Amino acid sequence: MNHGLPGLEEIRRAAELVSRTMPPTPQYRWPLLAARAGAEVWIKHENHSPVGAFKIRGGLVYMDWLRREHPEVNTVVTATRGNHGQSVALAARTSGIRAVVVVPRGNSVEKNRAMRELGAELIEEGADFQAALEHAGRLEREHGWHWIPSYHPLLVTGVATAALEFLSAVADLDTVYVPIGMGSGISGMIAVRDALGLATRVAGVVSSHAPAFARSVSAGQVVEHPASTRIADGVACRKPTLDAVEIVASGADRILEVDDDEVEEAIRVYFSDTHNVAEGAGAVGLAGLLQDRPWGGARVGTVLGGANIDTELFAKVLQGAGCV
Repeated sequence: MNHGLPGLEEIRRAAELVSRTMPPTPQYRWPLLAARAGAEVWIKHENHSPVGAFKIRGGLVYMDWLRREHPEVNTVVTATRGNHGQSVALAARTSGIRAVVVVPRGNSVEKNRAMRELGAELIEEGADFQAALEHAGRLEREHGWHWIPSYHPLLVTGVATAALEFLSAVADLDTVYVPIGMGSGISGMIAVRDALGLATRVAGVVSSHAPAFARSVSAGQVVEHPASTRIADGVACRKPTLDAVEIVASGADRILEVDDDEVEEAIRVYFSDTHNVAEGAGAVGLAGLLQDRPWGGARVGTVLGGANIDTELFAKVLQGAGCV
């Protein structure tokens, strides 16, 4: 069942659009990771994008559509923990559109600063992402601004361009492990896997401290659940969308849950084995891969989805001190 996923030609057109702003990101086979995992391990380095995360692809595609189809829009509003907001801010600035971004209180200081430097007007509201999202919805209704959701077919089409690069370069992966927040990344991976006719299994990975998406897939309907992860804020989904749940339920092989200790260890592994920086949500896929290593196959891959971790927190994680 397609569930409205983009086709190959649509994704290729999106890739041409994205290429005007950023080159393809690399995918590398890392020998130290292979020794650790007991399998050939490929990493797609979305941490090398202009905003340090994969989300920029979706923002560029969405904003291009908005500028063409709704030229009257002069202000957009969205909610984020950081990477989606950076994507919207950069794409909006490029298009000459004002961007208002709502983040929860206590959000990453460095992500907040990056969004402001990219031109976003930042509002801090709510105790978690869902509360920030609901506040952004109120601002849309009160001011008539254009709402950019966290999950949308155009965002999926944009981030699918990363999956197209990855699966075109490494077509015979047994399993690819994809972090799940609101679901655009894994939806894009499923779309490309199906469009290319590959046998690669897609394994979704969620934080066990934010299990709403996994529970929703298991139940076959949206299940809301508190999100309390201390490290993987970018996947701290409290309430997924039904479209994303249905796509993952029909297209993913399985969903794994990793805890905060496993994610912190994956951050350390990325740095020790590849000398790449990963934020918590960006390391969730590797945490799942390492947990699942006896069953993933001989050639596996994952997406390092983002590098935007605050300096002080990164230092604590590297030292094994954990975080609070």
